[in-house]
Amino acid sequence: MRPVEPGRSLGMIGEPQLLPDARGTFWRTLQTFSVTRIVIALVLLLFLGINAIRDPEAIEFFIDWRTCLTYLIIALVFAFFAGSVRHRFMLQLLVQVVTDIVAISLLYTAAGGAKSGLAILYLFPLAGCAIMVPLVAALFFVSIVTLTLLAESSYQLLNALPDASPTRAGLYGAAFFAAIFVINRLAAKLIKQETLAAQRGRDLQLQEAINRMVIADMGDGILVIDPRTEIFAANPAAERMLGMSFAAEAMRSRLDDIPSLQPIADSYRAWSASGDSASDAGRDDSRFVRIKPGNAYAEPGLRRELAEHLKLDFASVEAEPGGRTVIFLRDVTEIENRAQELKLASMGRLTASIAHEVRNPLSAIGHAASLLREEIADPTQIRLLNIVRDNVVRLNRMVEDILKLSRKAHTHNEPLVLGSFLGEILSEFRETNDVAPGLIALDDMRSYRVRFDPLHLREVVVNLLSNAVRYASGGDGSIRLSARSPRADRVELHVQDDGPAISPEVRAHLFEPFYTTSSKGTGLGLYLARELCLNNGAMLDYEYRMDMLHDGSAAPSGRFVITCAAAMPAAEPAAGVLS
Repeated sequence: MRPVEPGRSLGMIGEPQLLPDARGTFWRTLQTFSVTRIVIALVLLLFLGINAIRDPEAIEFFIDWRTCLTYLIIALVFAFFAGSVRHRFMLQLLVQVVTDIVAISLLYTAAGGAKSGLAILYLFPLAGCAIMVPLVAALFFVSIVTLTLLAESSYQLLNALPDASPTRAGLYGAAFFAAIFVINRLAAKLIKQETLAAQRGRDLQLQEAINRMVIADMGDGILVIDPRTEIFAANPAAERMLGMSFAAEAMRSRLDDIPSLQPIADSYRAWSASGDSASDAGRDDSRFVRIKPGNAYAEPGLRRELAEHLKLDFASVEAEPGGRTVIFLRDVTEIENRAQELKLASMGRLTASIAHEVRNPLSAIGHAASLLREEIADPTQIRLLNIVRDNVVRLNRMVEDILKLSRKAHTHNEPLVLGSFLGEILSEFRETNDVAPGLIALDDMRSYRVRFDPLHLREVVVNLLSNAVRYASGGDGSIRLSARSPRADRVELHVQDDGPAISPEVRAHLFEPFYTTSSKGTGLGLYLARELCLNNGAMLDYEYRMDMLHDGSAAPSGRFVITCAAAMPAAEPAAGVLS
C-alpha cells in the first residue's frame, strides 16, 4: 500500500489526521478554494452577459446560463460550509471537486468542446485537489477529466464534426497529469516543512517553558542588563534578594537610578573596566557586595532582612552590538551568619585565654612601669617608660575590644527609644571626652523606637562619635546625629561630621580588622562596631548622600549609617534640633 504523504492521512471519519497547525492551514486553503470558485462563476456569468449583448441568438448554443447561475449558488453554499462548518474536511473537499468537474464538463460540452478553450478551467479543481489530497486521489480525478475530454472528442469524431480533435484532448490530459504531479509534490514538501516547523515551534515553546520554570525556581538570582545598567529581566529569586518587585512599569529602570542597587552597578562597571567581559573567564571573577533590599518598587512584606551579602558573577552575551550582561546573584548571608556563629564560638574560647594569659601580664608590665616612673628622673629613661606605658594601654584596649566582640546580644524585649537613649550617651560622652556643648547636634528622635541591645548600641555610637571628633572641624554642629525611616520596619541612624570625606581606597578596607590610618589606633574600632551591629540583626555602612546647602545647591556628604529593625512603625521626625 502506498504511504500517505507526510503530515496527511485519511482518518476513519473522513478528514485528515493532521497536527492542529496543519489542519488549520488546510481549512484556510479550502476557504481560499471556495472563494476562487465564486470568482470563476462570476467571471463566467460576466462572459455570458457580454456575449449575449453581442449575439443574443447564439447564447443558447454557446453557454447554458442556467448552469453558470446554479454553479454560483452552489459556490456560495460551499464557501459558507468551509468557513462555518469545520467538520469532515475530506467529504467537503470531495463534494466540491466533483461538483466543479461536473459543472465545468457541462459548460465545456455546451460550448462545443476543445474549440471553446474552456478545458483550462479543469485546472482549477484539479490543482486544488492536488494540494489537499494524496497523490493517488489527485491522479484519479485527473484520469476522470482526461476520459471526459477524450469521450467528448470521440463523440465529435463519430459524428464527423469538423472541429473534432482527439489529439488536443490527449494533450490536455497529459498536461494535466504533469501539472498535478508537480503541484502535489510541491504541496507535499511544503506541508512537510510546515509540519516540521510547527513541531519545532512547539518544542521551542516547551523548552522556553522549562527554562522559565527552572529560572523561576532556581535559588540564584538573575539580572539581565545592558551597558547602561538598564534592567531587562529579573527572576523571582533576584526579586527576593533585592527586596523589590520588577513590575512592567519598573522594568527598564537603571541600576544607577535605584540607590539600594548602586553597589551592584559599581561592581558591574569595575568588572567591565577589568576587561573580563571579553572572555568567559569573567565568570570566575566573583565580587561581593552588601546591599539594603527594597526601594520605591518594594512590596510590603516582600522582604524583612536589613542587609544582604551577595556574591556577583557576570557573563557577557555578545549576540548583538551593545549586547547584554547576565548578573548571577548568590545570597551568602546565610553562610556569613553561620561563619559568624562559629566565629563567636571560637571568640568565646579565645577570650577565656586572653583574660588570663594577656591581661594579667599587661597589668604587671603597666604596674612595673608606673613604679619605675616614680623613681627615675632621667629624661631618656622617662621617654622609654612612656613608650612602654602607651603600648600597654594600646594592647589593653585591643584586648578590651576583643572581649566586647565576644559578647552576644541580650534579648531586649522593650523597645529602645532613640531620643532619650542617645541623649544619655551624648551627655556622658561630653563629660568623659571634654567635648564642647555645641559640637554635637542631636535631632529630635522621640518618635523612633528600635530593637537593639543597649550595651552594644552604646559601644557602636561611642566608637563612631570618637572617630567623628577626631576628624570634625570643631565648630558648633560639626557632628550631627539624625534618624530617618525609609520603611515602616526600618530605622536609620546617621552619624555625620563635616570632616574630609573618606577616600575610595580607604573605604575598601574601612571595616577590616586591624586596618587603621592612625598611628594610635588599633584598627578594631569600626570592625567591632559592624560586628556588634550584625549580632543585633542590624547593619553599619559608610554612605554618600546629597545634602541641601543654604544656597539651595546639593553637595555630597559622607556619613556612617546604622540600619536597624524598628520596634514599631516609625513616623517622620519632627522639626527641631537639640544641641
